Amino acid sequence: MIYTSEHHNYFLITKIRNVKTPSRAHFDDAGIDFYVPSFDEKFIEDFKSKNNSNYYYFTENKLIVEPNGKVLIPSGIKVVVPKGYALIAFNKSGIASKKGLVVGAQVVDSSYRGEVHINLLNVTSESQIIEEGQKIVQFILIPIALIDPIVIDKDEYEEYFNNTERGEGGFGSTGSK
Repeated sequence: MIYTSEHHNYFLITKIRNVKTPSRAHFDDAGIDFYVPSFDEKFIEDFKSKNNSNYYYFTENKLIVEPNGKVLIPSGIKVVVPKGYALIAFNKSGIASKKGLVVGAQVVDSSYRGEVHINLLNVTSESQIIEEGQKIVQFILIPIALIDPIVIDKDEYEEYFNNTERGEGGFGSTGSK
């Protein structure tokens, strides 16, 4: 099948490494699980080119992320995100709560055509193990509003738009009960 502009509502993926196909654990899950590719020679070479060597090391087919370290893991996946959507990474609850590996900045725009990388931070004081084939992060395909910001004068803002019930209240202003 040839995909043209009439197929703009497809979410397409291709695998460029030895990696499990991204999947949902259940049909109606929001998140699409991404897996860690096999640690072959090309993966390790690409991984090393993207990361500061002070944050990790490899041993016996395991990637060890040092305490408070961060890594950028090549996912082995390229995507075609439909126009009007973004693919956004979120923590896998077990990985975040049990291992302390949390997602860093991770938004894949519809115009991006490179390999998706997984940005992880070890927020613990212990080294954490990442293994090939492991579910590591979940991505959610989210519709976005493609609306450009319009700059207005501060006085106009104050007069017409700053008069909501909440106003400028934030960070706990609505109470805890």
